[in-house]
Amino acid sequence: MSDSYAVKARGLVKRYGSTIALDGIDLEIPTGTATAVLGPNGAGKTTAVRILTTLAEADEGEATVAGFDVRTQGTEVRRRIGLAAQDATVDPLLTGRENLIMLGELHQLGRREAATRAAELLAEFSLIDAADRIASGYSGGMRRRLDLGATLVARPEVLFLDEPTTGLDPRARTELWSVLDTLVDHGATLLLTTQYLEEAERLADDIIVIDRGRIIARGDARKLKREVGGDHVHAVVVEPAHVPEASAILAAITGAEPRIDAAARSIIAPTSQGVAALVTVAQAFTEAQIPVDDLSLRQPTLDEVFLTITGSMPDINDDRSPEEATL
Repeated sequence: MSDSYAVKARGLVKRYGSTIALDGIDLEIPTGTATAVLGPNGAGKTTAVRILTTLAEADEGEATVAGFDVRTQGTEVRRRIGLAAQDATVDPLLTGRENLIMLGELHQLGRREAATRAAELLAEFSLIDAADRIASGYSGGMRRRLDLGATLVARPEVLFLDEPTTGLDPRARTELWSVLDTLVDHGATLLLTTQYLEEAERLADDIIVIDRGRIIARGDARKLKREVGGDHVHAVVVEPAHVPEASAILAAITGAEPRIDAAARSIIAPTSQGVAALVTVAQAFTEAQIPVDDLSLRQPTLDEVFLTITGSMPDINDDRSPEEATL
């Protein structure tokens, strides 16, 4: 692609009845980068992906993918993209190898070329040992790797991943992250939607936070953390009874309202005083005879950034589609 942007969108609006799923979003995804679209169910993430992959049409706005208009040049767009949807799309009655060969032939590859490409992908996704097993017997992580491999059969220029690790256990999720790291290292352009904050921070060069159909923040993890605030004093007291007094001390020293997790005996408050605030808090706790399990100065986590920006955390237990959740 000669264009420096693999994806461009301006003013995308999508309505479902009286509900606005997308409310005028703009996107620019540089070629050869990984971008994460982060947000809770109903935010509009999947709606955006469906429009960009020509599966849905925007009510307003325009978008290009790989240099082609998604509304008027849909065939050209589809020739240049790969899409891994939330649910695996491989045929469970075929082997992993047969799935990939079949898809290669559907992409107009000859039988021999399709078999060669299948072997390459099986090796790349660590599926050689399971290549000739029926896909219905694959684990969740193996099925997701096969599904991702299937999207790469035709060597797409832009790859869309809609919540690629939803439902996977931590080990399978880590394995898939490693695969995606490799794709980025090889120059692929990725746009992934996710509800996992750690996933966005791990994989993406750029993070777009979307809520109620609008982009409300954008930047890499470090930039988003700086926008929310600088350092935070974090205290974990030994005794639950000391939480109220410790919270009052943090509030007095930092001049900010602490965030309290009583069950975890945890108090967090932002500060602009740096290490000096930590020293003052330690002295105050000593004088008040409040023992602590932990007292530290740290940057906010991406979870805290998301909570501050949107007022809520992503609901990873809500398995409805974003459209269903919105409606």
